[in-house]
Amino acid sequence: MVLEHIFYGLAWASFGLLHSVLAADSVKERLPLGRYYRLSYNGFALLHIGVVWWLGRQWLVGAPPLGIPPVASLIGDGVTVLGIVVIAIALLGYDRGRFLGTTQIRSPEDDADEELKTAGLLRYVRHPLYSGVFLVLWGHAQTEFSLATAVWGSIYLLIGAMYEERRLADRYGEAYAAYRERVPAFIPWRGRARPD
Repeated sequence: MVLEHIFYGLAWASFGLLHSVLAADSVKERLPLGRYYRLSYNGFALLHIGVVWWLGRQWLVGAPPLGIPPVASLIGDGVTVLGIVVIAIALLGYDRGRFLGTTQIRSPEDDADEELKTAGLLRYVRHPLYSGVFLVLWGHAQTEFSLATAVWGSIYLLIGAMYEERRLADRYGEAYAAYRERVPAFIPWRGRARPD
């Protein structure tokens, strides 16, 4: 079973590496997708993570149960639902068309002048979507496969957040530095972007 975990980790690493490489501006400029880049990027990411998940299920689904008590399982289910709610609320703070890539198809304008967003859940955490995904991953970690998925998914999110932080700092400079100083990354334990 150790070899299967290594393979699953490598599959996650392939996803993280390609996802980050394809997000780089230098790669975007080289690939001739133009206004279809974001939509293609999302489609490829969805396909790739689907393959990673499917491989993980093939390799790890037959493992013995973890023996989680029913009460802990119920709490985990609640955490999963909370994560889904956090993701749904976080998505309300984004331009979903731009996030998915459909806006760029209709009007391929540069988003370089877009202002730093600090409304909604972004007032309390810098990465609310990641916060929700963490909750889903760890709330659902009740089998060997889902526990491995939580571990590898969390590593991916932490590395992805560091990459995203650098990109945002380059783009927004002092405004992002001040925001990062005041607002935590994932857990709303201190401060917020602006007072009520």
